Amino acid sequence: MITVIGLGFVGLTTALGFSDKGYSVYGYDIDQKKKEMLTKGNIPFYEPYLNEKLNQHLNIGFKIVDDLQEAVDNSEVIFLCVGTPSKIDGSAHLGYIFDAIKSITACIKKPNFKVLVIKSTIPPSTTSERIKPYIENLGFKVGVDIGLTNNPEFLREGYAWEDFMNPDRIVIGQEEDKSGQYVESIYQSFNVPIYRVSLNTAEFIKYLSNTLLATLISFANEQSLIAKYIGDIDIKKSFQVLHLDKRWFGAPSNMTSYVYPGCGFGGYCLPKDTMALVNQALKNSYSPELLKGTLNVNETMKEFVVNDVAGKVTEKEHIGILGLAFKPNSNDIRDTPAKSIIDGLLRKGYKNIIAYDPMAIEEFKEAYSLPIEYSSDLKSLLAKVNHVVILTAWDEFLLNQESIKKKNVFDYRYIYD
Repeated sequence: MITVIGLGFVGLTTALGFSDKGYSVYGYDIDQKKKEMLTKGNIPFYEPYLNEKLNQHLNIGFKIVDDLQEAVDNSEVIFLCVGTPSKIDGSAHLGYIFDAIKSITACIKKPNFKVLVIKSTIPPSTTSERIKPYIENLGFKVGVDIGLTNNPEFLREGYAWEDFMNPDRIVIGQEEDKSGQYVESIYQSFNVPIYRVSLNTAEFIKYLSNTLLATLISFANEQSLIAKYIGDIDIKKSFQVLHLDKRWFGAPSNMTSYVYPGCGFGGYCLPKDTMALVNQALKNSYSPELLKGTLNVNETMKEFVVNDVAGKVTEKEHIGILGLAFKPNSNDIRDTPAKSIIDGLLRKGYKNIIAYDPMAIEEFKEAYSLPIEYSSDLKSLLAKVNHVVILTAWDEFLLNQESIKKKNVFDYRYIYD
């Protein structure tokens, strides 16, 4: 038995979706007008398929209740799908979540273990730093008296039913396995990858998805403005041709390899061309803030790496730099992040730096003439250092992770689990 609190776009889709999967589902909402509409078989907003599914499952697998006590008594898992609108300062308003939790816990009779699932969208760290303490202040020990997880939704308006019934992934944030297992068991029939991660990670994944989409839209809009200010550019045609790039469609080195963190971009094209387009836009009286921010973040990443290493390694210790080329399977060292990062460490007084790259050592030596040592192979480098800094995602470093992980590893390409 499942209870869904909040019967808006996300909550109603969730409740009807679980009903369609054969679960008995209670639905609860504090909005009396909305409940009256739903009990008559009408939804208060438009979303394809939901009206038909409501009438298919209403009072069969899906029961709308006025009495929350009945729903809580008969459910093991309770989904919270209430709104989290923005406050004036841009932060998320959590009042509806706190009100719902207070009402739910008032209905729970210990030792009946119930699992709360926060499906509402909330910023990373909210469950662990705000919601968990709130529940424990109400007299429930999380993980003992009550379960607490979060389970972000990835529903597109207009496609919510399809997205819920045929998801590409399920994400469950948990602090302890018991609660996570409860929620995972509900989703087993969906037959898709299920990721049980920390509470913060689950919340972050949701925001990662939405902010990427927001950034892509603003990127496209900023580019259209640059084109308008420069003039004589067919904007529609330009984007249509951009969309023909095979990297959008799963080719090797596809877009997922770009939308992945590292220590900054380099090479001949990306830094040079981004700077040139910023310069050209400025000459035409338009300041492209997103592109300027892109360049600033790229510099910030390299500064972060230097400061991160410097904060954890003393100046006299030996540091191994793994990777000099700006990307794997290339000996191109033009504008490689490794150059700036090694420079930064040298400026901070680190003299015992040893570098290794499977292909780019000679090119790097010749181009930059830095006062560092070079190793002809990975094994000899590891014999000389206690700390390694991974700056290029070479397969060799992945294949030799057992040896590398014996050292203190700074994995700025996120190649290890």
